[in-house]
Amino acid sequence: MKKILLILALFFCLIPVSEAKSDIDFSFFCIKNCSERDVKALLNSQVKYANKNNFEKFISTYDPNYKNGDGFDLETYSKLVKELWDTYSDIKYGIKIQDIKIDGDKAEVKLVETSSAEIPINKNMGGVLRSKSYSIYYLRKIDNKWKVYSDKIINEDTSMLYGDAVNLDIKLSAPETVDANYEYTASLEFIPPKDTFAIASIAKDKVEYPQKLAKEVFRKMPEDNILERLFISNSDSTNEYIIASIGLTKADIQDLSIKLSLSGFGYKIIRVNVNAPKTEGKNDKN
Repeated sequence: MKKILLILALFFCLIPVSEAKSDIDFSFFCIKNCSERDVKALLNSQVKYANKNNFEKFISTYDPNYKNGDGFDLETYSKLVKELWDTYSDIKYGIKIQDIKIDGDKAEVKLVETSSAEIPINKNMGGVLRSKSYSIYYLRKIDNKWKVYSDKIINEDTSMLYGDAVNLDIKLSAPETVDANYEYTASLEFIPPKDTFAIASIAKDKVEYPQKLAKEVFRKMPEDNILERLFISNSDSTNEYIIASIGLTKADIQDLSIKLSLSGFGYKIIRVNVNAPKTEGKNDKN
């Protein structure tokens, strides 16, 4: 029965509106479903172009006036994409569309984005990159073609792990959203491999371009394997990254001497979105 209904739906989408003899407005049905199809096609084409590192085709899917939730325009975003692909050309991308809302020539799409890659240091130390984010894309029609004119990331989790750190179950947590000038805690938790000495740091940095390196202060992991740090969000409502850095070493004792060797290291990054400062007093209602 479902297959029959799908065939009928496709049939009504393809027939000319002028031939419809019923009082039912099949034109609306066609426009809505065909628009969803076109929106999905555009977003899937982005994945295809990204997996082929086809920079020109990928950027052509964006509105020239694009500006994302981090304040990056198309020129800045293009630089970020090009730098990433110049560094990691073998990243595999994927999306899972969760919801599409269309209102005339505009569309809002909720989706899950994933990326992964093998990034070994050398033949003795492998490495992996993994990323997952929940995002909202905003599209509009330009010359009867859908283009992405904005997007915002709701939450994001990225890890780059090497050696013995690849198999660690690393938990990095912080609030998903905070107000400007808000005090919050970030925590890092993982169990180091047996007979391994672990150090780690937690730092905070703004989401900006060019990206500045956060200052790292490494500490020995506490006995409960939980490291915490207190932060205050910035006052200019710029979204932030929480960056955890991890180092693993093993001791080799020979002839009464101790030699430490790096067995693994890595980074885990999550996002904290920062709201605009709240106004107080009579202007609140405005």
